[in-house]
Amino acid sequence: MSVASHGLLLLAAVASLLLGGCAVRPITPELAKYEPDGGYRWRMDHELPDNDPQTLFVLTFSGGGTRAAAFTYGVLEELRRTLVHTPRGAHPALAEVDVITGTSGGSFTALAYALYGERLFDDYDRKFLKRDVEGDLLRRLFNPLVWPRVLSQGFGRSELAEEYYDEILFHGATYADLLPRPTPRAIVGATDVSTGSRVDFSQLEFDVMCADLSRFRLSRAAAASSAVPVVLSPVTLDNRGGTCGYCSPEWITEAEHLGDRWWGGNRAELRFRQLALLQNSSERPYIHLVDGGIADNLALYGPVDMLQELLLNPRLRAAVGAGALRRVAIIVVNARSAPTFGFDKVPSGPGTIELLMQSISVPMNHYSSEGIAALQDLITMWRQRVELDADARRLGRAEPAASPLPAVEFSLVDVSFNAVADPRERDYLQNLPTSFALADEAVDRLRAAAAQVLRDSPAFQSFVAALARPQ
Repeated sequence: MSVASHGLLLLAAVASLLLGGCAVRPITPELAKYEPDGGYRWRMDHELPDNDPQTLFVLTFSGGGTRAAAFTYGVLEELRRTLVHTPRGAHPALAEVDVITGTSGGSFTALAYALYGERLFDDYDRKFLKRDVEGDLLRRLFNPLVWPRVLSQGFGRSELAEEYYDEILFHGATYADLLPRPTPRAIVGATDVSTGSRVDFSQLEFDVMCADLSRFRLSRAAAASSAVPVVLSPVTLDNRGGTCGYCSPEWITEAEHLGDRWWGGNRAELRFRQLALLQNSSERPYIHLVDGGIADNLALYGPVDMLQELLLNPRLRAAVGAGALRRVAIIVVNARSAPTFGFDKVPSGPGTIELLMQSISVPMNHYSSEGIAALQDLITMWRQRVELDADARRLGRAEPAASPLPAVEFSLVDVSFNAVADPRERDYLQNLPTSFALADEAVDRLRAAAAQVLRDSPAFQSFVAALARPQ
């Protein structure tokens, strides 16, 4: 959102302390019985038409309001236009995508494509990208008729936003509606206020809380993923961990016991401990979520954790069928802005609202850089481990493995404003605000820029060529 709109919403937030009301927030659906393979979760055997089972193709959609939603949409459009010639026939590159992770602004595009598939390209720009979402929310927020609800303890500003997102985009859809869709899994993330850790909207994590994601509305997940602190209220989940018979999958239990013997298992171990914190419902009956960009603004740590777990644990590789994996392609769609701040030229410095926004965005950008570095380190680690295993086999020192680590061809594609060739266009894009209201021209230029960057990417072109090679 723009600084001016942030200011108006902050005023509304302050006003909420002066009034009261009675309203009830949506209750998180309860999971009566834990089913380890049930519900909406990513699996490598998730069958999609025209999809190569030996290729894992991941898109990560960053935060950044409508700027991010439009930029990520431009990538989907270009993938749809790009024809890949494979041993199974010719089809759009978009058909090869297995999973999309998203946060904040990018979560809307991820969830909307998972819900609508090809129909998204008919009217997403009209229904969402070119709509004054920010203005509509402000008008609703300042409508006295909704104050008794919004200004109560049980119903916050994010619940109002959730209702609006459902009205204009998601139309009552839940995660159960995504299960039969022939579209990639869309895993969007939010941030746990108490721990600062990432919480993904996947049944894997909802299992820990004994919550049923299938009955959870997509609009509420999008609201949680984009709930900018202070400006919007946290989205609250009811935590019933320990009541549905949940137990960690065998590969997680085995990994926990291995501990330091894991080969570079720091991130994976941290992730398991974060999941364990969600299970303690007696101490944490409620989990409060805010903007996912605070924990992971590139929505990249989910794929990094997933790949590290595959690297480290043969039991998991066998469970998800990763032994046949031959290619991994990750397109990191990064709509990070780099605005020119006028307050750098005056002695008084930034105002209160500008300072608040900077205090949020600076750590988010720092963690984004760390996410890219973590992914590059993991790719190096994977290749080294394959070489070590090959050496051990040649020397007769390798122990039989149920699922040996496959040699994988990695492709890492950067789609960001930094990759825009024209310096004037790059400067224009980097100075677009983090807002849910952009001019139609800005939306179109974002879409065109994303498509051009992807087309011009040598890494992407190499990946497209690799798909044509027989295994």
